[in-house]
Amino acid sequence: MPANLPPQYFEAEKRFRAAKNPPEKIAALEEMMAIMPKHKGTDHLRAELRSRMAKLTQLAAKKSGAQRASMTIDKEGAAQIAVIGLPNSGKSQLVAAITNASPAVAGYPLTTHSATPGMMEFENIKIQLIDTPPLPPQSAQWWLPHMLRQADALLVMVDLSNDPLAQVETNISELLKMRIVISEAKAEEEMGTIWRKKALIIGNKMDLDKGARNYQALLSKYQGQLAVAAISAIEGMGLEELRLKIYKMLDIIRVFTKMPGKKADLTDPVVLRRGSTLKDAATSVHKDFGQKLKFARIWGSGKHDGIMAKRDHVLQDGDVIELHL
Repeated sequence: MPANLPPQYFEAEKRFRAAKNPPEKIAALEEMMAIMPKHKGTDHLRAELRSRMAKLTQLAAKKSGAQRASMTIDKEGAAQIAVIGLPNSGKSQLVAAITNASPAVAGYPLTTHSATPGMMEFENIKIQLIDTPPLPPQSAQWWLPHMLRQADALLVMVDLSNDPLAQVETNISELLKMRIVISEAKAEEEMGTIWRKKALIIGNKMDLDKGARNYQALLSKYQGQLAVAAISAIEGMGLEELRLKIYKMLDIIRVFTKMPGKKADLTDPVVLRRGSTLKDAATSVHKDFGQKLKFARIWGSGKHDGIMAKRDHVLQDGDVIELHL
């Protein structure tokens, strides 16, 4: 079967051949793999590119252990969210305030050079936040585009004391260079593969002069396109409301399981995308359960206790399910 590769693939291949160091070559390979159509005709080529990428990643790791650590942060918790922004927007201060992480925090810009993960607690789940280096080109790391593309969502930090509208536009522009789109704006077709990400704009430094007025300007500009929140990371203002907005942005639900004749464990939910079915929940519990599921009993808001439901039943946040295989 022919590969039928698009023109954008060969442009990325040229960049790969012209690259002078492992990070540049890895970035080009990543682009080639993203653009390449997925079918049997490309299986061999995809395996070859993965092999090249593995060798180059090992080479890059030898030169910089810190880069390697920053590039490979495994997803933990209910979701992985990357915190992005321009220098001195307060990314590190936020991550330090609402997670167990301790990123470098200072009153001057460009203190973050690697990615630092931390776990944010929201009720009975944990959500992973990653503090990242600032977005401007002069400080961008070669591994950053891949990390942002793999994240479930983005938090876009802006400084409410210094023209936040311009900051959001700069962030959107820098993301677009990585072929990542968060707004309703349509990306140009010639860009190839586009990653569309859920995002929440966070106006930081609400406690300073102009903070409230500039926050209203953000709301007027982006309401209906992107969720917007206002906080002061250093003063702790608005952090509890922010946790709720982050949860809502993810558009996920929590479902609890129980054994027949026993109470449900309400401390360890199964986290699913909104719109998931009983079969999805069963598969999440164990990969074989989805196929073996006959029916389930459900307890939850607006339902009769223990009502029987079929595999295609759509679940709601807070449902308790008893699986019968």
